[in-house]
Amino acid sequence: MKAPRRNDTYVLDMSVATTTDSIPTCLLSKASESDSILWHRKLTHINYRKMNYIVKNVLVLGIPNMKFSVPGDCIPYKKGKQRKKSHKSKSKNSIVTPLELLHMDLFGPISIRSIGGKSYCLVVTDDFSRFSWVKFLSSKAETTELVQYLILGLENLFNLKVRRIRSDNGSEFKNSKMGLFCLQKGIHHEFSAPHVPQQNGVAERKNRTLVETARTMLADSKLPVTFWAEAVNTPCHVLIRVLTVK
Repeated sequence: MKAPRRNDTYVLDMSVATTTDSIPTCLLSKASESDSILWHRKLTHINYRKMNYIVKNVLVLGIPNMKFSVPGDCIPYKKGKQRKKSHKSKSKNSIVTPLELLHMDLFGPISIRSIGGKSYCLVVTDDFSRFSWVKFLSSKAETTELVQYLILGLENLFNLKVRRIRSDNGSEFKNSKMGLFCLQKGIHHEFSAPHVPQQNGVAERKNRTLVETARTMLADSKLPVTFWAEAVNTPCHVLIRVLTVK
């Protein structure tokens, strides 16, 4: 580039400076590392590429006309975005028969009661086939009785024995009545570690699937929320009869 000297200053007219592709050229001074970090913090730790895009297109007033760059990564940004490492999935399933292991969990209370006056939903999933059953409750106190009736009915219907059940440490599952029932039936009751819902991941994921599907159906049909029990029961009936990964 060439610029004429005027009063001991070389003046470059950028209005006529273009590249070979007829694209206007923009010269930006490179910001120091401290200035780059300062503006990165002021702009809530956004990406440097986005910062330079904002400066180049003059999208935000007050930012100096400089090119920002810092070697390395932003450590506070990584700390803010970190999350728990997911549990590794089992490459081979050790469960070989139906009803060998039942996963169960309770979700609720729902802010609006169903047509039948229910506020909770008990979801039980067989580990071998991923077949699921849902039971609706008015209170948590009904959980133990419903689980007992369900296990007795399944053993009689399929002529198989429930060997293990897995749940969280909620009082609806961890109580003297449930403990006595499992002792009499010879069922091993497994509890997930406190504050580690991943250990009961099958039940937690099934809950999420049913709730999301129910929300979708209610939004599509424009029905009131009081139909949430029917909206949960329907996908449970349908999803176990269509193709699943299991």
